[in-house]
Amino acid sequence: MLVKILGIIDVLAGAILMFGVGVNLPKIVFLIFGLILFIKSFLGLPKDFASWVDISCGILLLLSIFFSFPILIGVIFGLLVFQKGIFSFL
Repeated sequence: MLVKILGIIDVLAGAILMFGVGVNLPKIVFLIFGLILFIKSFLGLPKDFASWVDISCGILLLLSIFFSFPILIGVIFGLLVFQKGIFSFL
């Protein structure tokens, strides 16, 4: 059950990373999902690749509040975390 809830968070964060720049979401959405992903990354092992994906996506979401980044970077990291969320449902 917990894995599926965390998977939903990953899917939503992936969608925000992929489409959030073009939709102009409020900055609080980036802050909330960035903090959730950053905190969620400490649930896994530091050696685990999935934890590093969470850390990097959380930092990217937090930095996107202050800086703009290329859309391609958002799409790449969004696909990584989206894929991780989809695999949590299998």
